[in-house]
Amino acid sequence: MQLINIGFGNIVAAERIIAIVSPDSAPIKRMVQEAKDNKTAVDATCGRRTRAVLIMDSGHLILSAVQPETVSGRVDKDMAQIDEN
Repeated sequence: MQLINIGFGNIVAAERIIAIVSPDSAPIKRMVQEAKDNKTAVDATCGRRTRAVLIMDSGHLILSAVQPETVSGRVDKDMAQIDEN
């Protein structure tokens, strides 16, 4: 199982990530609000602004204060390391 740092010491399993999206669009804002209402949102921002939303295969949404490009780069880098081994 490959673990990815999503900021401030918070780590998620890379294999469980379906999508990494920006929270700026209205549909994503609605998804986040619904997840908060349903208690399936995990706020890993440590009080900072949400910059990325990770959609997990379990239906959970994880809110991160790290840019989506940064999280994606970490996933790609770690997956490349797996391929080398």
